[in-house]
Amino acid sequence: MLAELLLKWPLLRQIRDRADGTGPESMTARTIELAPKNEGAKVARSICPYCGVGCGQLVYHRDGKVVSIEGDPESPVSRGHLCPKGAASYELVTHPGRAKTVRYRAPHSRKWIDMPLEQAMDMVAQRMWETRERTFDDKANHTTGMAHLGGATLDNEENYLIKKLFTAGLGMVCVSNQARI
Repeated sequence: MLAELLLKWPLLRQIRDRADGTGPESMTARTIELAPKNEGAKVARSICPYCGVGCGQLVYHRDGKVVSIEGDPESPVSRGHLCPKGAASYELVTHPGRAKTVRYRAPHSRKWIDMPLEQAMDMVAQRMWETRERTFDDKANHTTGMAHLGGATLDNEENYLIKKLFTAGLGMVCVSNQARI
């Protein structure tokens, strides 16, 4: 009985088996029963949302909830590695303090209110169109009354379509991108 109890101690099993301590002899029963946190989860490939380098991420999800986010070893950009910000992107989507509603503060107001997304999108579209109508120069065929700053995490095709929408569609000349690469 004492021998059985002592053999549950990994150190004694390593000595008995003359093992180097890197295999099952170094594990407790609890350790052997552990499973990866993303076991049984589905995986989706994604791109890190931060700097624009384009590091690949594997987003593990189960039952509609994100389980973990890890570097994608098949990514030619990052080869499975993430910087500290990218490695913390799990917190970006799961933190209890994350904003999940549209917050709006009317001009000259001190109070923020929650607003449905559709109402906020309609408000933005209406204001953009009113600004374009008010500031459009028919002679030059453009407006300088508004600008667009793109995000570096978009791919070339998305950036091309956005530039076409804002320059040809709305007549903006102030179109830029925050890419740092």
